[in-house]
Amino acid sequence: MNASPTRIPFHLAFPVRDIAEARAFYGELLGCPEGRSAPEWVDFDFYGHQIVAHLAPDECGHKASSAVDGHDVPVRHFGAILPMDQWQALADKLVARQTRFVIEPYIRFKGEPGEQATMFFLDPSGNAIEMKSFANLDSLFAV
Repeated sequence: MNASPTRIPFHLAFPVRDIAEARAFYGELLGCPEGRSAPEWVDFDFYGHQIVAHLAPDECGHKASSAVDGHDVPVRHFGAILPMDQWQALADKLVARQTRFVIEPYIRFKGEPGEQATMFFLDPSGNAIEMKSFANLDSLFAV
């Protein structure tokens, strides 16, 4: 399967411990415009995809990790694949804001099919987020 310039947006709902924290993190820090909301949930435009933060404190956090490329990757995570300049700008912004990374920004599979920039961090509710960028988007599904 090749990467296509016209993708269908996905929808993801996930738990948060506090709606105001979610608004500050996704809206202000990550720059995701807010959509509809109610006291118990809020929609965000997450780089062209719809994510919904639902107030559910008991469901928050990641619980398991998997060894990948010498790192402990949170098994449950989500994210976006950005153009390299946008990925780098976000990495710089997160570093400047002293974000605590699960995996600091770096390039993996350097010089191989699937070469990618990646970083992992947690939102205030403990949800793991991976942001990526590919040297060549056509290698998104390279083996």
